[in-house]
Order: sequence, then structure tokens, then C-alpha cells
Amino acid sequence: MSSLHPVTWRELIRRLRSIGFSGPYQEGKHPFMVRGAQRLTIPNPHEGVLSVNLLSRLLRQAGISADEWDS
Repeated sequence: MSSLHPVTWRELIRRLRSIGFSGPYQEGKHPFMVRGAQRLTIPNPHEGVLSVNLLSRLLRQAGISADEWDS
């Protein structure tokens, strides 16, 4: 398993789009992205990076392996 590293919010969006998600869309307090019938709530845009802990939780919710994320 490859190791994850912190990413910016823009990098998160770019990579999720390359995996097949569309968006982000805004409804309520947090934006979300969609892939098929799957809806993934993502953090609000901000400067700085998303921690490895948060990134791993998002990937787990999206059903994305670390290897798929790195490709």
C-alpha cells in the first residue's frame, strides 16, 4: 500500500475528478461531489492542506484505495 501525503483542496478536487467524480456542488453547509449514485461530502474550500487523516477518511467513504488515488 502506498503512503498518502497531505493535499490542497484544489488537488483533492482535481484528483477526484480524474477518478470519475463530478462537481463540486453546493447544497447546505458543505460542498459535495458525485460519481454515479454515490455522493461524497467534502470539506469547505480553504487555504492550506488537508491532513492525511482527513484524506484517508474521505477516500474510505468514497471507496477509493490509496493505490487508485496515487495512479
